[in-house]
Amino acid sequence: MNHNTPLSPRPLSHLTDVQRRVLSANQLRAHGVSAARTAAQCQPGGPWQQLLPGVYVLHPGPATSEERLHAALMYAGWPAAGRTKAIPAQGQAPAEAPQAIVTGLAALALHGFSSAPPLLSLDRIDILVPRTRRLRSTGCVQLVRAHAMPYAEMITGVPVAPVPRALADAVAVVGDAQAVRRLLTEAVRCGHTEPAAIVRELTQARLLTRAHVVDAVDALLAEGRSIAEERLYAMVRGFGLPDPVWNVDLRLPGGPHLGGLDAYWPEQAVAVELDTRAPRQDDDALWSEYTRKREALERLGITVVHITPRKLRESLEQQATVVRTALMASTDREPAAYVVVLPR
Repeated sequence: MNHNTPLSPRPLSHLTDVQRRVLSANQLRAHGVSAARTAAQCQPGGPWQQLLPGVYVLHPGPATSEERLHAALMYAGWPAAGRTKAIPAQGQAPAEAPQAIVTGLAALALHGFSSAPPLLSLDRIDILVPRTRRLRSTGCVQLVRAHAMPYAEMITGVPVAPVPRALADAVAVVGDAQAVRRLLTEAVRCGHTEPAAIVRELTQARLLTRAHVVDAVDALLAEGRSIAEERLYAMVRGFGLPDPVWNVDLRLPGGPHLGGLDAYWPEQAVAVELDTRAPRQDDDALWSEYTRKREALERLGITVVHITPRKLRESLEQQATVVRTALMASTDREPAAYVVVLPR
């Protein structure tokens, strides 16, 4: 711990360096350090300092960002405050993680957001806890209460909220419109998450009543569609699919408008439509419109393949196989009705 303050012989080899430097009062007692001795070590000029109630840093001088992070979680009861599921690595069963999770700007910094301030510059560290916890914000720790705790991701050994939830908690306290837009845009542009997941969290947090957040979401949705279109182009080129006509409207000759499509293969009567819906209050109406258009096209013999931005990001080859299969199957179908193809 500290060469001037020997503790009991209980082994510490299982602890990381930061866990040896940041300990709770209970942990100190478990190593034979009384409350009186702890208080004496934290006197002015002493070798230790109390960073938060019941949490101590076993060195003088400013705490590092890693120490502040561990201290904040420890104050909130990590790892002893009950447990929730952590997101497992691919192919692994869910692991256990405590119900105290880093969220907000601190979480985004841990996720590697360049638009989030570095940890050391943050005056507050948001910690997500169940709403039933009897604990108050103090010092650098700002508690954020959750009706339902999200799955945690373990980053540098600490539980961190997933990006959509961390964004919502950050947006709740960031008043600068440009900063909000940068955070949301980076989340999508750098592949951290999809627009729909972000809008879902912002809706649940009741943040879409704020004008600057609505403006940022509109820019986010445009960004998300642009990225999805680029991935769709890359899929067609990269997996050797025949060239479609891009961004077209279909009409019956002299008849009604059938709808817009992102890609269309006229000879095979196969269409691709990007499903970039975001969960808003009018989502049911928008989905009904998607369904109506798809059913109308399929009655005319046109196969419609719906692809989400997430599928383009996570399983591009699989989506290319779906489209290729639809194109090959066209030879076994009755010819489609004649439609007029117009640029959109």
